[in-house]
Amino acid sequence: MSDLSTFYPIQTGVDNKILRTKSQEISNITEDLIDFAGDLLELMYEYDWVWLAAPQIGKNIRMIAVTTWKQGKKWQELASEEIMINPIIIEKSEEMVKSEEACLSVPNVIGTVKRYKNITVKYKNIEWFKKKKKLKNYNAFIVQHEIDHLDWVLFVDKLIDEPKESF
Repeated sequence: MSDLSTFYPIQTGVDNKILRTKSQEISNITEDLIDFAGDLLELMYEYDWVWLAAPQIGKNIRMIAVTTWKQGKKWQELASEEIMINPIIIEKSEEMVKSEEACLSVPNVIGTVKRYKNITVKYKNIEWFKKKKKLKNYNAFIVQHEIDHLDWVLFVDKLIDEPKESF
């Protein structure tokens, strides 16, 4: 692990105070915030994950790093990575589907939750431009999971069956 992961260790545990605090809205972009966003993206990859929320590395602000995927015929390909600031789900499908999930903040646990199949999320990007994105399936599940972190909710709070251990 890098010095960055030492400076920003992953917050773990279902009773962790940081993970159980609602994150504050970001009111403007600063150089420090831009630097932190770069750290968040770098740590997402360092921890070998496809998403990461600011509270997971100890900062209770409404920022997430996500990758989105495009579906190929035989595999999924990375479509983009981005920072979402103050993300809000503004539309969601009536249809919900089961999603098997895990989380860096709740190590060694896998469980099934229900998520909206399709969502539309609005947010600001790191250049402080307003964005709106329609997401479906896996991409929608990622963003829902990360927005939950901003609202002090962990995937284990939404389990619809008994969790499984993972190693």
